[in-house]
Amino acid sequence: MESLMILVLVIAAVLAVFIKGAADERVKQRRQKRKIHEGFGAVPDRDYSDEELSSIPGYFSMHQEPEQVDDITWNDLGMDQLFFRMNQTYSSAGQEYLYYLLRTPQLKDAKALDAMEEKITCFGQQEQMREQLQYAYMQLGRSGKYSVYDYLNYLDNLGERSSLSHIICDLLLIPAIGMVIVSPPIGMMFLFLLFTVNIFGYMKQKHEIEPYLTSFAYVRRILDFSARIRKMDIPVLKEEWEELKILEGKFGKFRYSAMLGMRGSDTAGDPLSLILDYVNMLLHLDLICFNTMLKEVRKHLPDIDRMITIAGKTEACIAIASYRASLASGWCSPRLAEDSREGVRLEIRGLYHPLLEEPVKNDILAKQGILVTGSNASGKSTFLKAVALNALLAQTIHTCTADFYSGGLYRIMTSMALRDDLEGGESYYIVEIKSLKRILDAAREGSAPVLCFVDEVLRGTNTVERIAASTQILRSLSRPGVLCFAATHDIELTELLADCYDNYHFEEEILEGDILFNYILRSGKAMTRNAIRLLGIIGYENAIIEEANALAAHFLETGNWT
Repeated sequence: MESLMILVLVIAAVLAVFIKGAADERVKQRRQKRKIHEGFGAVPDRDYSDEELSSIPGYFSMHQEPEQVDDITWNDLGMDQLFFRMNQTYSSAGQEYLYYLLRTPQLKDAKALDAMEEKITCFGQQEQMREQLQYAYMQLGRSGKYSVYDYLNYLDNLGERSSLSHIICDLLLIPAIGMVIVSPPIGMMFLFLLFTVNIFGYMKQKHEIEPYLTSFAYVRRILDFSARIRKMDIPVLKEEWEELKILEGKFGKFRYSAMLGMRGSDTAGDPLSLILDYVNMLLHLDLICFNTMLKEVRKHLPDIDRMITIAGKTEACIAIASYRASLASGWCSPRLAEDSREGVRLEIRGLYHPLLEEPVKNDILAKQGILVTGSNASGKSTFLKAVALNALLAQTIHTCTADFYSGGLYRIMTSMALRDDLEGGESYYIVEIKSLKRILDAAREGSAPVLCFVDEVLRGTNTVERIAASTQILRSLSRPGVLCFAATHDIELTELLADCYDNYHFEEEILEGDILFNYILRSGKAMTRNAIRLLGIIGYENAIIEEANALAAHFLETGNWT
């Protein structure tokens, strides 16, 4: 009777554990689905570990192409912050592809962006389908501290592996068990020795392969994810689903090995997995399966990459749809011309910087170079960045923070937020002229129209040489196939470059001892300066202000400082 009672209690305890686990899983699913529903169209709010930040460029690093956005331009435009602003993804594949997309503007085929637009529009309109897809991406999840490409690259460190030794040890168990029957003492000793060798060998090799199981786990999740989403009827993804079906078919042997060799890692903590762990220690089944999976992954690396690409690109489109829905100041799809003869014309109406919460919108029509003048903090740099960012967004995510955008397919380059290279031992001026040189080289190559942005040309040198060199550099950037936007304090450039640059400026006004900016772009060159007035506003002595004003007035009148 007592034994029956104990058995009933054990069964009840097991049932209680399973029931609680199922209930917890349902609660988790509801919480995840609520997060997905509330997250669409919201500004992403999540933290990134240092490891994750270093893993985000993983897909980009493995898919380097000519004329992608270089590091200088990326950093000048604060593209990391913009990436975070739109990164409403739930998987490593989607996150890494979105980063890659932002660094890979379309330079040749505007129709490729039209195809992406169809998917983005679909995801923006069909909520139920989109949320089902997003839930699948949440199950796919992230790859951990490193990019899945880092893990796949680490597989090279393993070299060639054979399962022959494991199979021999398993086969030796047959005579050992037979020996136990024939001669128990000798058989038990032989069996104990064999188990000891197997366990110690297992622990050593298990420790070696543990870091690599993450890559296999993500490949397995990609395969499961693919099988799950292909059941969804999504017409705009028909071609992708058909390709995924073909790719999945190549991984039959991997799936079988993963089912046997990764069972314990998938269900860590449940009774069955504990039993399986002991079986693996004795028989090395998971090590044999690992070697099979390793061989299959190495053979199908291009197929794995393609599956990650399809999954990542699709989720990136969902993130773009969410980003559009979050833009309170509005957005538009760009009109892009592939013809290089139109590649130096740019028109934007209702332009604003995508990272500003309360932006001032401006219009610009550029048929030749644009030279922007104005006082300190008047909005010159922000305007240049807004134009550059919109051009980049137009050619990457087919979305502009503007009311209207029309332009060509440009190679976008900047020279703006530079600094001394202390580690390289280079001064600001050397860093700056190298940065400008790369733009000049790209303009001479002529592989694609160049849209470039230069803030305060050659600010790292003296006035006379700065104006002389700046004039020739900017004139060189006015050649056919190049459209240059430049900001400067040097009013002299507005006259020296009047034949090849249109002048625009920003103004300010002084009210009750304070300086105010309206950030409205106006045609023509700036007629006001505020550097000396700012000294007075923040409390410099009157004597300094008066002498500075007198000296400036004397120079403007005579052209001499003495």
